Amino acid sequence: MSLLSETLAAITPASIESMTAARARQLMLTKPPGSLGALEDLGSRLCGIYDQCPPPMPEPVTIAVFAGDHGVHAQGVSPWPQEVTAQMVGNFLAGGAVINAFGRQVGAEVVVIDIGVAGEVPQAAGLKASKVAAGTADMTQGPAMTPAQVQAAIEVGIEVAQENIAQGSRLLVTGDMGIANTTASAALISVFTGLEVAEVTGRGTGIDNSTLQHKVSVIQSAISLNQASRRDPLAALAGVGGFEHAGVVGYLLAAAALRTPVILDGVIACSAALVAQAIAPDAADYWVAGHRSVEPGASAALARLNLVPLVDLDMCLGEGSGAALAVPLVQAAARILREVATFDSAGVSNKE
Repeated sequence: MSLLSETLAAITPASIESMTAARARQLMLTKPPGSLGALEDLGSRLCGIYDQCPPPMPEPVTIAVFAGDHGVHAQGVSPWPQEVTAQMVGNFLAGGAVINAFGRQVGAEVVVIDIGVAGEVPQAAGLKASKVAAGTADMTQGPAMTPAQVQAAIEVGIEVAQENIAQGSRLLVTGDMGIANTTASAALISVFTGLEVAEVTGRGTGIDNSTLQHKVSVIQSAISLNQASRRDPLAALAGVGGFEHAGVVGYLLAAAALRTPVILDGVIACSAALVAQAIAPDAADYWVAGHRSVEPGASAALARLNLVPLVDLDMCLGEGSGAALAVPLVQAAARILREVATFDSAGVSNKE
């Protein structure tokens, strides 16, 4: 049995019993019922994820940044040169990127996975060298990845999550890096939501109107050429996805199998989550939407996933930045159930 098959076999729904116990406990805490809004719902979900009420604290935290390049870059869908992917990986490893600053802010470890960077990435602390290939093929000329490459990349993501959790992490965060990866993300979101490409394609790292129109046309051509369909999620991922998308798919599936919550970042993570949901619907119980990216595909994907983001700050950087900012909110949701006194224990009168 493959690592992917073993992982899928281990995924079960979040515990209804623990969520029911959490909702009952929320009613006993020294606050008006429902007064903490979405944090109460999130706390109950955490109990279902961990199958424990009150839930354990969601810490330590690991942010996994999956990095890969895209052959579709050759079609002129991004104004940034492809070598920026490798350069930014070096910046992550040196601790100088936004995700490093935010990781320090929330006390999270940042690990970087070279799953498909076109350039060479020198070995460094914090790097997991797991290159499946030096970037994907151009999806407008054929599948971006072979079936074997997709499985290998998904299993890299599974291994990363397994390693993080084995080392003690109780909360995982998705991160990504790859010039032109919003092109692959929009393609996946269109395929898995059924929405028109133009509805879910954004400006990525900043493109003008004519380039945006060209990007939409490129994506439409790739989807048509590869006959990508949500009925065959692995083939769709191979056709129009990226190595970092496949890595995140595995990361999400493994976290679900190991009953560990994952905070989704922006459009790249959300597009990968659509693929993972199609492969294993119960896995979606274990994911939390960190923020709402301004990329239109992100909102479309979140609606399909039935997830409401915790943060909405008009961000679209990627790297895991928006998800990292949601870490304290996830931890606060757990603290409510763990640390807030009940009316009886505090000697406070409840409403009649």
